[in-house]
Amino acid sequence: MNLSLITDDERAQLLAHGQARAAGQRIDPPPVVRLFTPDAHATWLLTALDPADGDTAYGLIDLGIGMPALGTVQLSALASIVGPRKQPVMRDRYFQAVRPLSEYVRLAQENGSITD
Repeated sequence: MNLSLITDDERAQLLAHGQARAAGQRIDPPPVVRLFTPDAHATWLLTALDPADGDTAYGLIDLGIGMPALGTVQLSALASIVGPRKQPVMRDRYFQAVRPLSEYVRLAQENGSITD
C-alpha cells in the first residue's frame, strides 16, 4: 500500500474518527485529508478510517461525474489508481478543512462537485 497517501498524523486522526463511528457515535468532523487525481477530476475528502482493517476510509467521494456522495473506499485501491496521463492519486498537502463533512456534502450536492 502506498502509505504516502496519508501521513501518520492523518492516519491517527482518521482512526480516531473511525473508532467513534464504529462505537455508534454520531460525529460530523471536518475532513482530515483531501486526495485527488491531478488528471481525472476525482476527489476524496476523508474523515474516518475503519479500525478493523485500517484500509477502508469513509468520506465524501467525487468521481468527477456530477454525483458526489458519501461512501467508503480502500486506501490500497486508491494507491493503485492512475489517471489518463498516468498520474497517481495524490494527497493535497495544503488542504485545510474549514467546515464539517456535512457542509462539504451539502455544498458538493448543490454544485455537482466538491468546490474546495
